[in-house]
Amino acid sequence: MKNLLIASTALVATAGVAAAEVTMDGYGRFGIFYQESDIDAIDETRIEQRFRLTITGVTESDSGVKFEGRIRFQTDENAVGDGGIANRSAAGFAASYGGLRLDVGNVSDVLDSGDVFSYYGSGVGLTSSIEMNSNFGLPASGFGTSSDDSTVSPTIKLRWQTGDLTVSASVTDDSSGTKAEEYMLGAGYVFGNWNAGVVFGRTDNNIDTKLDYWALGFGYDGGAFGVDVVIADIDDIGPIENSTSWGISGTYDISAATQLVAVYSDTGIGDLDDTYGIGFKHDLGGGVSLRGGIGENAGRTTGDLGVVFNF
Repeated sequence: MKNLLIASTALVATAGVAAAEVTMDGYGRFGIFYQESDIDAIDETRIEQRFRLTITGVTESDSGVKFEGRIRFQTDENAVGDGGIANRSAAGFAASYGGLRLDVGNVSDVLDSGDVFSYYGSGVGLTSSIEMNSNFGLPASGFGTSSDDSTVSPTIKLRWQTGDLTVSASVTDDSSGTKAEEYMLGAGYVFGNWNAGVVFGRTDNNIDTKLDYWALGFGYDGGAFGVDVVIADIDDIGPIENSTSWGISGTYDISAATQLVAVYSDTGIGDLDDTYGIGFKHDLGGGVSLRGGIGENAGRTTGDLGVVFNF
């Protein structure tokens, strides 16, 4: 991703040199989105739009510890296709040295970050509305966010990388004041074109309810072909009996510019329909791509087509 450098300063002292910089980057997308609905009053076809701008500040101490902070502004369409105002995010921070990195604040947990394996795989279409973990029984990452992402539940994540091995752990506190917490611990290893990882998690709702879950992921990326597989399981929740969920996503480069994407997701939750889809990405150059896809998500036909540009 091409970064736009807004400002940089250099502080020169006899003990060494410290540098700081602020960068801006992001992406935009627009096109058409369709989702089947049983409600006549809901328009099944709407304009899809998103613009995201991320501002990152980075500096480094004399001892070589790298510090960074990040905020995000984003605008999306709403359910009927109207464009929303640009909302801001809570801040995320990080400190890193060598193979050790600490993330604090509005940051991803172990599963969401993809530290040890890809939990989402390759998404289908313009919006990636169909992914290999779609409708899984595992808890959503963290405890949800406000409408403008300004009061997100804070996460602390520690990651250590040495060679091809990665170990990561995270804790997320519920910001609603219920003292609920979510814990994750994972490890992953890369060997050649293959990778594998596992994550164990627990959500403690502080009302004598604890949900234990695990997820196992495998991936391969070689030549024109790539594939990711994820298997996950969570304790039964009340009357709902959750069996093991699994998903697979694959990509195939049919040319230097065009890639096919296919996804299948078995939710493993009662009688909930499985999710599947097929799509494409066509590189137009300059960070611009044409994307589209069609499939079934929770029993409803969905599809989209449009353009994504990175800057």
